[in-house]
Amino acid sequence: MRIVLSLLPLLTLAAASPSYRYQLDGANSRVSAKVAFMGVGSKTARFPAMKGHIRIQPDRLDAIDLEVELDARSLDAGSKTDTQYLRGKAFFDVANHPTVNFSGSRMAMTGPTTARIEGQLTARGMTRPTTLNVTFRDPPARATGREPVQLSVRTTINRRQFGMTSYGLVVGKNVKITIEARLVPG
Repeated sequence: MRIVLSLLPLLTLAAASPSYRYQLDGANSRVSAKVAFMGVGSKTARFPAMKGHIRIQPDRLDAIDLEVELDARSLDAGSKTDTQYLRGKAFFDVANHPTVNFSGSRMAMTGPTTARIEGQLTARGMTRPTTLNVTFRDPPARATGREPVQLSVRTTINRRQFGMTSYGLVVGKNVKITIEARLVPG
């Protein structure tokens, strides 16, 4: 009886599902933010410097660990003037808030390759709940921890909720965020 009881913790460990960690491949990932401009067009900013990771369990996809950090100082809006405005105090205020962060711990699968990730987005020192709509190239339930994971992410945020209230008549309040990410085992 003692032998059986002493083996019980080992059996529990063996039955636990594997957990796989993936690192964000910043060189092969893209993050952009698009906002309406003057009611007739739009402006797009890109964040080329990023890092992050995700930890998933293929048989327990609801419990994830996701952390992403964008270097807001690397923001590029396509022109020097637009880039300076966005990096300045009226928008990202990168001198005081050099990063934009997302942290997620819950994922709800909405299909074999689609999901919603609930988490917290922090920009300009303000944290707000945010939902990411994710499409995986391959079903995450089939992850083995040996191959890269590719995914697309879409969400829309209200910039005013993050203290970016300037130029309200010229710049739209809703920002469409698009992410094309490649994650590698590690």
